[in-house]
Amino acid sequence: MIYTVTFNPSLDYVLTLDEFRQGEVNRSAEEQILPGGKGLNVSMVLTGLGVENTALGFIAGFTGREILRRVQKHGCRADFIEIRQQGEEAFSRINVKLKADSESEINGTGPEIGSSDIEGLYRKLDKLQEEDILVLAGSIPASLPESVYMEIMKRIRDKGQKTKIVVDATGSLLLSVLEYHPFLIKPNKFELGEIFGADVVTEEDIVTYAARLQEMGAENVLISLAGDGALLMGSDGTVRRMQPPLGKVVNSVGAGDSMVAGFLAGFLEQGDYEHALKMGLASGSASAFSKYLATKEEVMKLIREGW
Repeated sequence: MIYTVTFNPSLDYVLTLDEFRQGEVNRSAEEQILPGGKGLNVSMVLTGLGVENTALGFIAGFTGREILRRVQKHGCRADFIEIRQQGEEAFSRINVKLKADSESEINGTGPEIGSSDIEGLYRKLDKLQEEDILVLAGSIPASLPESVYMEIMKRIRDKGQKTKIVVDATGSLLLSVLEYHPFLIKPNKFELGEIFGADVVTEEDIVTYAARLQEMGAENVLISLAGDGALLMGSDGTVRRMQPPLGKVVNSVGAGDSMVAGFLAGFLEQGDYEHALKMGLASGSASAFSKYLATKEEVMKLIREGW
């Protein structure tokens, strides 16, 4: 079973406008309300690909209930922890995304996650088995320490659990978990440069710094290169580079999460890194070419076309 964790899921209110005029009344041409959060994106793409998984995380209030409803409507299994606070009702965040001549976002804060809530998550994670995969994805809410990913991994390793752990995070959040040997990490080219304070320009640069992350503890390092595809430095000692399929980018949100989902689906299917990379790249590209997250039909169409 694959488990994903989203600490701060959201309802994303996506407004498409012909033109955005600041300081004036604007009317949308198209609207969408979508469940958001990196871990949830991974879960929904996995579900679409037919891979059994469970979405974990925290929800609160009427928006939290709507997130749960929409995730379950998508066919996902969810086991969220509901946050309850005294006084005024807490609620999961709403993110407003404006798409016009340029894209703008206003992201909500989300509810405060208390120590008892975290303990509830720990109790769920204590049940993970060796054959399970855990995906930790996204940023950490302000109410939690940035060390929470590290603490989760340390707890799992200290208990002797050999669960494969995937971490899709940036900066110090990512670096702090490497000593616990995550199965997969997925920085992009820009994040790779940020981590090492270096200009990452050539493929040789990418390989050099991906190897550094592997030396620091990561088993597999998947580097997303946006329109230039992806590079995988595998635990088998190989470096695989793959160009993306051709297509028009419609929406890049969730493409990286879709790549993680596709990689895991491909790896579980054949246990082969080449196939996993191809499935990852096809899933990420299919999401980028559509208005929302990729469907299995869209992913398999790209695979069949054999780009």
